[in-house]
Amino acid sequence: MNQVKKLISEVLAARNRYLDTVRQLSEAQAQWKPSPDVWNVVDNTEHLYWAEHGGILGMWKVLQAAREGKKIWEGEMIHKGLSIEEIVEKTWKPKEIAPAIAAPRLGGPIGFWAASLESLQVELNALGHELHDDELESLIHPHPISGPIDIRQRFEFLRFHIDRHLNQVEELKNNMPA
Repeated sequence: MNQVKKLISEVLAARNRYLDTVRQLSEAQAQWKPSPDVWNVVDNTEHLYWAEHGGILGMWKVLQAAREGKKIWEGEMIHKGLSIEEIVEKTWKPKEIAPAIAAPRLGGPIGFWAASLESLQVELNALGHELHDDELESLIHPHPISGPIDIRQRFEFLRFHIDRHLNQVEELKNNMPA
């Protein structure tokens, strides 16, 4: 299996773990908040949709620019060769604030956001058909918190980010009233 397909399959596995978990919840459970300042399951899922949608679009833009001979980013690759876990450890605070573009803002039923998040796999697969393994570390799409990361690290981020929010959903589940 080539690297691009492997990375996409890791994102798919994380997405499936997340969706399997949220689809076990009732609407009331998905909307429950332990306090006003904590995201509920719907908020987490909507956030994942917006963050991933923007990340995939950004990767497509970088790929298209490269194919047209344009550069989107120039500078020092300060995270070259690092895993996304190492990058997050270096660049994130314990409780990060989501960039406005990725913040939950619409609300609504969990079924809608679960289906929306699931639909992003189509976009990701299509991107995977366009990308070649040798482009994974040569194309750079900066992350709003972590800075310049390459496309391999971006794919790793998608997986990491979904799993991070799965942990938050699991914590919410464990604290829900009976």
